[in-house]
Amino acid sequence: MNPELDLRDVYAASAGRLVARLYGMTGDYAEAQDAVQEAFARALTRPAGLRGMDNPEAWLYRVAMNIARSRHRRRMLFDRIARSGRLRGSDTAPPLSPDHVALVAALQRLPRATRETVVLHHIADLPVAAVATILGCSVESVKTRLVRGRRALAEHLRETEKEDTRA
Repeated sequence: MNPELDLRDVYAASAGRLVARLYGMTGDYAEAQDAVQEAFARALTRPAGLRGMDNPEAWLYRVAMNIARSRHRRRMLFDRIARSGRLRGSDTAPPLSPDHVALVAALQRLPRATRETVVLHHIADLPVAAVATILGCSVESVKTRLVRGRRALAEHLRETEKEDTRA
């Protein structure tokens, strides 16, 4: 990376893509935005280290994913407590289209590695080689995950469609 490059330039170039990737992974746009913002906040604490990286966007993605995973774990714990009756849960998310809900639900049923690969390639529109670099795996692994992911998504969406026609 260019040592003259400012974190503001990195933000302008990659924040939108990072939010899109995280949104595909989490299914929650606000959570995706928060995780990306937190990743950039952490980058502010080490701007020289970020400038020295070959691919700062990949580092930011990994940090944002780790943040999203940690928040998910905390949310699951909170939900368990809320279901126990000790707290009341609240649903503050706006209503989503049935197609959107079905796609996000189908994505969530995929194994994590496959879901990350599908989101990066199909939602973030990254080439296979870039996905391999970000995920730290081979191009062949990415291609295999994509084939498996597309098959699984198609099956999950068919199941959802069948359930909808029965109801």
